[in-house]
Amino acid sequence: MQRLFPNRADAGRSLARHLRAYAKRNDVIVLALPRGGVPVGFEVAAALHAPLDVLMVRKLGVPWQEELAMGAIASGDALYVDRSMLREAAVTEPQFEAALAAARLELARREALYRDNRGAANIAGWTAIVVDDGMATGATLKAALRALRGLGTRAPAKIVAALPVAPTDAELRLGDAVDEFVCVLTPQVFFSVGQFYDDFGETSDDEVRTLLAAALKPPQP
Repeated sequence: MQRLFPNRADAGRSLARHLRAYAKRNDVIVLALPRGGVPVGFEVAAALHAPLDVLMVRKLGVPWQEELAMGAIASGDALYVDRSMLREAAVTEPQFEAALAAARLELARREALYRDNRGAANIAGWTAIVVDDGMATGATLKAALRALRGLGTRAPAKIVAALPVAPTDAELRLGDAVDEFVCVLTPQVFFSVGQFYDDFGETSDDEVRTLLAAALKPPQP
């Protein structure tokens, strides 16, 4: 019987146990993909005693099936397009451009809301552990990783992709976009990320803001 995570917080604690080598280091930061990756990343950051920030990214969903990713965008205008999905779903250029424009607006809204006038963390030379609640097609994660690689002199020294669950070929799909791949579950039968959670309800903007604010507070003695 396939193991299920009770919720994203439990998934984050499970993931943190696979990342013990990065605990209590002064060169590690956890970058969570909003929104569902933030509860996972919060637990990872807490367990590793590492700072937490968001890596702003937005999936581009097929217009008539939003959960099906045809690409993604990230801060800095990083863009990943799944051309094979565009062909398979018969998405027209105007439809794609409309989805891209809407995604850029939503990305800007979230950036303003989640950062609350705080700038992005300075991660030059750091080890960045990029966390999400899981990976299906990999479009969202690829856009996020492209954004990191595109920072030039402000880029991290090492990028670790860390996930509770992903398909068996996930590491191969990401290729050299990451320096290390860490995943708790890589099941043979994979239909969706939510398949491996008891509770996979949508993470709200308020929950993201609350967790980011909590992560900024110094630990209690």
